[in-house]
Amino acid sequence: MTSGNNGASTPEDDDPFGYLYADGQANGAQPPSGGYGYPNSVNRVRAVGQRQYGQQAAPTAAYGQVPQQQGTYGQPNAHYAAPETLPGGATTAQQHQPSYTGGSGNGRGRGPNTKGLLIGAIAVVAAVVIGISVAMLGGDGEKDKKDDAAGSTPTQSESAESSPSASSSAEGKADLPKIDAKALRLEGGAATASDFKGAEADGGVYVTNFNQVGAKVTWTANGIEKAGTYRLYVRYGVPGKDANATLVVNGTANAQPLNMENFGKTPEGDWEKGWKTTWANVNLNKGTNTIEIACNDGNQCDAVLDQLYLTTDEG
Repeated sequence: MTSGNNGASTPEDDDPFGYLYADGQANGAQPPSGGYGYPNSVNRVRAVGQRQYGQQAAPTAAYGQVPQQQGTYGQPNAHYAAPETLPGGATTAQQHQPSYTGGSGNGRGRGPNTKGLLIGAIAVVAAVVIGISVAMLGGDGEKDKKDDAAGSTPTQSESAESSPSASSSAEGKADLPKIDAKALRLEGGAATASDFKGAEADGGVYVTNFNQVGAKVTWTANGIEKAGTYRLYVRYGVPGKDANATLVVNGTANAQPLNMENFGKTPEGDWEKGWKTTWANVNLNKGTNTIEIACNDGNQCDAVLDQLYLTTDEG
């Protein structure tokens, strides 16, 4: 079989390579210029978008030449028409993709608006600071009101000043009579001594030889401003054992003996560690009063006497 035109031009008779043979060239076969095979052959191969309905087909480039592109990348091709642009074609709704603002410039859109977030955070902090400041100012106002209210009533220190203070009480005690051992009137064999230390009387002198019936000391207390009940304090010393005596005020003996107990249980025979203080309530007249401490029958008088002083009934 030789290439050539055997009759009517039909697709199956086309020889796309007929121009390569001598008989094909004799029959007019030419290189393809938009189709293959012989002249007037059916061109079944077309570029996509080359045929447009209702329009004239665009001319094809000559063999060996590159067809001129009808547009740049990203722009519509003149040879292509989307189906929805054709008559009766389907229409599609164009969807808009949400765009982002802010973010990094990575070509994929911008991230969240950090500037707006920063401004919002600063606003919140400022609101909190303003609220705290207002609360503090309001608290100071309330404090000032409380201070003003407190200033209208006496304070504790003012009340203390209006009432007798501790120093005033001490001065009151000092105003009442006080006497040392060597100023007492001694009777019944009582004497003064300063053999051992610890006496607070002037010169460390105390009354001794009191441990015998009939021994007695007398104090004439002057300067009592008003009659009433007072407290008589007696500083004494015992040799580590209990003692007592009879207390007589203005000629009347108290029902209870003056207790000179060995408080603290100091060692027996140690006079220097045996110094104690005892007290008893006495009823005094205004002016001068006589106070006696005597060793009578039934008393245990093994003791020495240091000082005597008076305070009010409250001590």
